[in-house]
Amino acid sequence: MNVWKIVGGVFGGAVILAIGLLIGHFGISKKSPKWVDELSQDIDEKFIKEFIKEVDNKEIENNLKVLSKRPHMATTDGDTALVKWILQRWTDKDSGLDEAKEEIYDVYLSFPDKNNPNNIKVLTPTGASVFTSRLTEENLNENDQSDPEVTKPYAAYAPKGNPKGKLVYANQGKMSDFESLSKKINLTGTIAIVRYGGAGRSTKAINAHHFGVVGLIVYTDPKDINDGNADPSQTYPHSWYMPPSGVERGSYTEDFGDLLTFFSPAKNYTYRINESDIKGIPPIPTQPIGFEDAKTLICQLAGDDAPSDWQGSLGCQYKLGPGFLAGGIYTNNDVQVNVYNYAEVRPSANVMGMIRGTVEPDRYIMYGNHRDSWVHGAIDPSSGTAVMLEITRILGTKVKQGKWRPRRTIIFGSWGAEEFGLIGSTEFAEEYYSKLRDRTAAYINVDISVFANATLRAQGTPPVQGVIFEAAKQVQTPVPSLSVYDNWIRHFNRSSTVYNKLIPQLGTLGAGSDYAPFLHYLGISCMDLAYTYDRSKTSARIYPAYHTAFDTFDYTAKHIDPGFTSHQAVARTAGNVLLRLSDSLVLPLAPIDYWETLDSYYNAAESNMKAELSNRKIPLEPLKTAVARYKAASEDLRRTIENLKDTQTTPLKIRMINDQLMLVERAFINHYAFQDLPYFSHVIWAPRTSSVPSFPGLANAYSKAVSTGLLEDWNQVHHHLTIVITAIDNAASTLETAASI
Repeated sequence: MNVWKIVGGVFGGAVILAIGLLIGHFGISKKSPKWVDELSQDIDEKFIKEFIKEVDNKEIENNLKVLSKRPHMATTDGDTALVKWILQRWTDKDSGLDEAKEEIYDVYLSFPDKNNPNNIKVLTPTGASVFTSRLTEENLNENDQSDPEVTKPYAAYAPKGNPKGKLVYANQGKMSDFESLSKKINLTGTIAIVRYGGAGRSTKAINAHHFGVVGLIVYTDPKDINDGNADPSQTYPHSWYMPPSGVERGSYTEDFGDLLTFFSPAKNYTYRINESDIKGIPPIPTQPIGFEDAKTLICQLAGDDAPSDWQGSLGCQYKLGPGFLAGGIYTNNDVQVNVYNYAEVRPSANVMGMIRGTVEPDRYIMYGNHRDSWVHGAIDPSSGTAVMLEITRILGTKVKQGKWRPRRTIIFGSWGAEEFGLIGSTEFAEEYYSKLRDRTAAYINVDISVFANATLRAQGTPPVQGVIFEAAKQVQTPVPSLSVYDNWIRHFNRSSTVYNKLIPQLGTLGAGSDYAPFLHYLGISCMDLAYTYDRSKTSARIYPAYHTAFDTFDYTAKHIDPGFTSHQAVARTAGNVLLRLSDSLVLPLAPIDYWETLDSYYNAAESNMKAELSNRKIPLEPLKTAVARYKAASEDLRRTIENLKDTQTTPLKIRMINDQLMLVERAFINHYAFQDLPYFSHVIWAPRTSSVPSFPGLANAYSKAVSTGLLEDWNQVHHHLTIVITAIDNAASTLETAASI
């Protein structure tokens, strides 16, 4: 064989092989399959900027005009009309959502008798009436207050009755107030007048009944709501302050959810307890009045001077009673509380909307606000609904145009009957308990979106802190060149050991709005966002027209947010948070932020309880160990997230991490920890009555045991210590490697 032929053959084969390799290298696309790209897609910052730009303050203003045009108390014609309107908005062919529907619940509600209004009378010994409180508030703007659909002032769930007796003044109606008063006056058979604040609405009536009081009157003192301003020339329509005839309505209940169907959705098939078995509502007739009527009564009282910290701003020296001044206009007269309320089961609607997710459609980000109000409800709740509808308009339009779809499913809720005790949201949480518990990563609540126009006020569980910070930094305030974050930190701030710097103060969540069932019952990370007032300029406990007939569009546009730019800032911030939670590859939740709360609570327990607990051989050391374990686990998970490199090769790892981030809040849920508090199952955020700023169950049990000295109460201290240790250990375990025990 010719050697050159052999060489030529080998060379030719090598050339062909090289050409093949080159063709293979350059001819085959290196692009990842589409499904891999979708799995690894992260938040689109350009889309967030586009969203922020499109939020329109005029659209929000127009929404509010419609929402607050007529009174819309739950289940009334005004409420029904808004259900239809919101459904129409969410099913619009150009800007609607993927799905929208009504969810109906048959719920137990309390109403005043339209034909027999509640009132307070002063009666002579012969029974003649010499004074009757206002039946309606004064009409101060067009026909806002005289609208025939305006709900007359009443205390929801207060029983009907007509008790009469000598009047006494009991400050805020706290247990300590009645204890102090009872040392000077025999309260049996009296009528008490108390002011809002210091204790819950229903709690005031329950406390009064405990001391033999037979009827209760509640009013808002201008000292607490108006910075002391009581003259009509100083109040609405001339300013934001409550007018003298303003009456704060409200639900007088200690529990939330439908009162007849605890832990079950209020459907037509649901078992209901007897009305007589309801707890936590007023046991005596109770009626709210305006401070002009309160002045008529309080400024005529006889008896000793009330303590200095019981004094208000009605323009007279407050006295305790009983009864009226000798020689005064009401000498020897009694006061009668006339309540004609009735209760019945009525159908109430939630309106639910949905945008389906692409990659993780079985993971939910929820956003909600209630729809019902006591009267026109321009601020509470329609300011929040106006913002929500602007967010859904923008996102719905993007979905219909095929320009955007979130990674995770977004669920919007317009809750019904919130004012009666968070009913719509609670019934929804009960009906879909398992699905929501297993699939919901976070809940955003925007109820009153604008209390006033000074600064953002954010409340939430610690893991949501960082995503709110990130969103707030991107949104400008109505003041040019100042971000919402920078403005917020000027008004509310604290030092953080996790961030190693001054950060905005994230407030804690109680049970005042629809986040409550999702936080306390389901253990979902929650937040509540709003703009509020500068507390260095007012001491008002809330915006002054709260729950009155003066909470109208006119009041909002003139005195709360002229131009609706603060509404716009809230919409941009809340929408930004929503997009980050629904679109980020890794859920923007930070469990490490919980450690500061746990550490603070432990330090308070150690300072206030350790010595006594040691004497009783109840060790705190396991609690300290659990908190340290939680810190280590959360720091390890944070490092794991920071070190994620190739997201395309680890989609299942990211899903696992997201589940850890979602479920850590659930670890703090113990449905058996507070059996006397329905729905309150979160061992970190349950109500705390103790003055010790520590874990609520432990702190409450410790304070009671110290007070009574009973062995059974000290056993409860050990019990609650065990509960919190177990919860923190479970939370740490959730954050640790999922494949380990």
